[in-house]
Amino acid sequence: MGGVDKPLLPVGERSMLDRVLDACRHNAPRVVVGAVPGTPPDVRVTREEPPGGGPVAALAAGLALLDDDTTTVAVLAADLPFLDPEAVAALHAALTEGGRDGVVFVDENGRRQLLCGAWRVAPLRAAVAARAASGLAGASMRGLVAGLSVAEERWSRSGPPPWFDCDTQEDLERAEEWARRR
Repeated sequence: MGGVDKPLLPVGERSMLDRVLDACRHNAPRVVVGAVPGTPPDVRVTREEPPGGGPVAALAAGLALLDDDTTTVAVLAADLPFLDPEAVAALHAALTEGGRDGVVFVDENGRRQLLCGAWRVAPLRAAVAARAASGLAGASMRGLVAGLSVAEERWSRSGPPPWFDCDTQEDLERAEEWARRR
């Protein structure tokens, strides 16, 4: 989207980042990876190395800010305008019940939404450490979690799915239209 800081773009008069942080308001600590101005003071902020290095580099930076006793984490893109506390709670509940390394939403075509999931921290850190030797920048989330046990969560509520992200201007316009209807 032309270098625009997508998380700061509004959908329904609120930035997408504010919406994601609100969806996680019952989780602590909350961590944002990236240079995002206006992040609330109770949110930990870091930057991936190198800046713009992709989701695996961002994940590594975010994991580094978690407390040692943190056992689970939601890994979420910052441009999910329809993520809500119910969706985050559903992911955590499925993770707790399932005994897997992670749980992610799957879309109607069966595609895993790897940036809309909940994970056990230890196996995720191990996967990042194993990948670090060959470099984190540009690495794919799909490749990172390929060796982990991942459950798939279906979303049956009506309306826009919680994993809907805004990668294009058309996505943003669609999200804005959905937000007006709500």
